[in-house]
Order: sequence, then structure tokens, then C-alpha cells
Amino acid sequence: MALCRADTAILRGLAQRVAEAATHPEQKERERRWYATNALRPLRPVVFCSPEGAWEELLPVSGCACDDPLARAWERSLRMRLYAWERFDDDAVLDDRFPVNYVYEDSGWGLEPQKTFSDQARGAYRWSGALADDDDLSRLHYPQVSADQTATQERLDLAHHVFDGLLAVELQGRFWWSTALIGELAQLRGLEQVMLDMCERPAWVHRAMRYLMEGRLQWLDNLQLRGLLALNNGNDYVGSGGFGWTDELPAPAFDGARVRTQDMWGFAEAQEITGVSPAMHDEFVLQYQIPLLERFGLNCYGCCEPLHHKFELLKKVPRLRRISISPWCDRRVAAEALEDNYVYSWKPHPGYLADVVFSPEAVRSYIREALDESRGCVVEIVLKDTHTCNGEPERFDTWTRIAKEEAERYS
Repeated sequence: MALCRADTAILRGLAQRVAEAATHPEQKERERRWYATNALRPLRPVVFCSPEGAWEELLPVSGCACDDPLARAWERSLRMRLYAWERFDDDAVLDDRFPVNYVYEDSGWGLEPQKTFSDQARGAYRWSGALADDDDLSRLHYPQVSADQTATQERLDLAHHVFDGLLAVELQGRFWWSTALIGELAQLRGLEQVMLDMCERPAWVHRAMRYLMEGRLQWLDNLQLRGLLALNNGNDYVGSGGFGWTDELPAPAFDGARVRTQDMWGFAEAQEITGVSPAMHDEFVLQYQIPLLERFGLNCYGCCEPLHHKFELLKKVPRLRRISISPWCDRRVAAEALEDNYVYSWKPHPGYLADVVFSPEAVRSYIREALDESRGCVVEIVLKDTHTCNGEPERFDTWTRIAKEEAERYS
């Protein structure tokens, strides 16, 4: 595996800029703020801007210059890091690491939902579940990860060839985002049908969730046994927002080589059952998530679902540290329930970025009100789910500047 000279030159030029920016003293200050937040001793609310779906408006893929597909992906990741550093006045740390993930395949559960995709760019899709009747559960199998060690080593060698002397190339294992289970069942069965099943066929739901739980527990065991896990206690995105900087991980007896789940942050959410009562959430979902979350050293919970009526329930999660406060969550209830015992991971409404007319005054008022409501909490501000900025990338620059000013005022 090799890249042409032109692609290599482009990548090394960008890497040089990243390496230089990584030495800026502000990086250490930002890192210190994340450590303090995760230790529940905040210096002030930290701010993180993640354009997500709007990146195409900020840095169109068509603007990449490399020809090779892998080189273009690496180029875009470097350009995104530089863009955020140069334009966003947030607390994201730009370091000199260049992570390379394993080349792998995941077998899945053996059945796949039938999906019908929109003909619109980034459009939605509909799906029909593959678990149509009781017998279909017997057709599932536990998922297995097959890492292609040869292809992985080739990619790692290529990254070293391109970036050595500039960036620290690291092999990392990133095989999942959430260990929620309920999202997988919704895909396999159909979301509406799962809701009906909870009322009409509860025993079947318990059978399905137990099978998924046992499959994921074995899956984690295999990843750990084969040495495919990686620490996420540094400049690593964890949960549904925020970074992993902490001195509490890895766990005691870590040998410095083979990462265990207890050395890592874990994460689960339950977005698919937003409308379900706390009791049903506990019965059909949380009791199956807890054995998975028990494996991890620290945990995050929640994403876009409003959790204000479930905080007491979630306190059952072992070593829970970060809880998502979505745009649909009652912030006052959250502040009263969480106090300074958890990271209050506030996700501001992204609609301000997508509106026809962008109003900095409205953004400031909104952020100030939210921070005033959360006084006494350990707050992080995570702007995400921003699928468009209405063609005005500078909105992100203004938003993050205002958020930073309000965070400093808050402290």
C-alpha cells in the first residue's frame, strides 16, 4: 500500500500545521478544563462545537485535493481539526495524535432489516424488522468481530510512512458507539412493533433483550481477549458528547498493554423509548444495559432523549459520571436532580444554527438562561446534531464565541 507523492505532500503539509498547533499553550489549558470537569471539580463550563451534518457546508468533500480515497479521508479529518482550531473558540483540544482504526468486519446478528432509503442527500430511511415471529429469534447468532490484521498493519505502516516525524500514529480499537441494545432491537423488530410488544408480548421482549445482552457481553469479552480494545481516557470523544480526560482510568492493575473494559468509559442511551415510563424503561431496557455498563470504569448515559423524569432510575447505573441533558429535557429538573454529582452534559438546541435568520442576541439569551438554570452543576456545553447552518459557516464561529463568553461569565 502506497500513496502518490502529491497525496503524501498534501497530507504532510496538513500534518505539519496540526503538529504546530498542538504545541500552543492553550491546548494544555483546555485539557486541564476537561480533567477538572470529569473529576466534578469544574473550572468553568467547557464548550465543544461539533458541526456533524453541517461539516459539508463548512468543508465540502469536493474541496479535498487528494486522489486516493483513504488519503482523502485522512485529508478531510486533518482539515476538520484545523478548521475547528482556527475558527471555533471552544475547548476542544487539538493534539498531535493520528489514530488508525482496525480494518474489520462485524458479523451482526444474522438477520438484517430491510431498508428503503430516501432519494434525497442525507435523507431518512424506512425499515421493516427482520424478526417477524417467535421462531426468528432462533435464527439470530451472537455478533463477532473479524479484524483483518494484515490490512490493518498495511494501513498502520502507511500512516507511519506519511506522518512519522510530525504526528504520533496510534492503532486504536473503535468498534461501537453505544451499548444500548434497545436500538438494535428496534432495528431488528421495528420500532412501533417493539412498543406494542412491551404491552402485548412482554415475555417475548424479555427473551429478545436477554439474548442481545448476552450476545454483547460475549462480544465485549472477545474484543478484550483478543487485545482489540483501546483506552478512551484522553482526547477521546465519549458518550454523546464531551471528552474522556480523566485520572480515574485506566483501572488498577492495568498492565499498560492489554486494555480491559474496566479501563474505559462506557455508554448507553435509550432514544427509541422516549415515550416509555420509567418503570417500563427499567423493566425492558435498563436492567439489560446494566450488566454491560458494569464492565466499564466510568459511564455516560443518554443522548437526544429527555431524561428529566428518569434521573432517579438512572442513578442505578454503576459509576455513572456523565448524563445527557437534551434540548427536550427540563433543565431545571435536571439541575435539581444532578447537582454537582454528575457531569451535566447540556446539548443546546441546534435550531438556532439552522434558522432562516441567525440571531446572535437570541443565542446569547438562550445560553445565558440555560446556564443560570444549571448553577451549582458541573456543566459542559456540547453543540451537536447540527445538520445545517443554512449555508452560513460563520454562524458556528459566532455561536461558540458567545457560548465561551457566557461560560466565563457563569464561572
